Amino acid sequence: MRRILATAALLAMLGIEPLAAQALDMTQGGPIEVTASNGIEWRQQEQVVIARGNARAVRQGVTVTADRLIARYRPRGGQPAAAPAAGGEPSPMSGGEIWRLEAEGNVKIDSATDHAEGDRAIYDMDQAVLVLTGRALKLTTPQEVLTSRDSMEYWPQKRMAVARGAAHVVTQDQRQIFADTLVGYFLDGNAAPAQRPANAAARGGPAGAAGGTPAEGSQLERVEAFGNVEIRTPAEVVRGDRGVYSEQTGMARLLGGVRITRGDNQLNGQEAIVNMRSGVARLVSTPGQRVQGLIIPQQGQETAPQGQTQGQIQGQPQRQGQPPRQEQPQGQGRGR
Repeated sequence: MRRILATAALLAMLGIEPLAAQALDMTQGGPIEVTASNGIEWRQQEQVVIARGNARAVRQGVTVTADRLIARYRPRGGQPAAAPAAGGEPSPMSGGEIWRLEAEGNVKIDSATDHAEGDRAIYDMDQAVLVLTGRALKLTTPQEVLTSRDSMEYWPQKRMAVARGAAHVVTQDQRQIFADTLVGYFLDGNAAPAQRPANAAARGGPAGAAGGTPAEGSQLERVEAFGNVEIRTPAEVVRGDRGVYSEQTGMARLLGGVRITRGDNQLNGQEAIVNMRSGVARLVSTPGQRVQGLIIPQQGQETAPQGQTQGQIQGQPQRQGQPPRQEQPQGQGRGR
């Protein structure tokens, strides 16, 4: 079958300078170049350009691929589109701007370091937001993988991502956070070197990324978790109503109905501090609240020393050669 390759340069100048670390941002920059295998349709009356078949849109190093792309445009500043030059071909975007880009079917969005995927994506240029919906939603950076069931929003100018429905983030050292909703905040790509991690290699990033902000990709600063929050370390499972995790310090704080579980041992309280790197979880006493715990000594293990029952489960010996038992997360249907 004859392959038809149609190419159109869709001029979508928004008049905003791109960020130094653009990540998956297509809401600002220069022209958008669209290619497709099965042709590009221009509907002048509707002010729509539709690309079908392995459609691809590229802008400032960010590429969107999908089965179909729909670019909606309008005259810039309410002015009519410019007429084509004498004898020249008309352009669908002469004097105009794209205000919305829609991708449908097998959507993948890539920059040099970051990746996102889903069934459908919408870039709203006015709101400066990318919304992904469909199955197997995923946002991957050099340090973390963020997934969700219902939707995923990416706000490049706010440096923020929101995962809704059975949200799950895995850090570069394989620590895991689950919640109904996760909100991730990324470091400013324009921050001075002293405000950023020393280099990407030290954080497990791609080789050769040191000293090059764009090559570092999106670097997570912190995660806020809401609803049925659960943090898993190699030794503990910690649950609460809400929480916040700092990627820079490796510390997490959980609030409301907190439970720390290690094997058959469990501590209950209203606040907990979890060191995601060392695996130490500690309950914090709050005014007017008592900390409760159930400590079951293992075979060959002495009774827990005083102080551990006051809130800290740390380094309890296990049976020889037996790893700590991981408790299954509650809340079936969260899609983990």
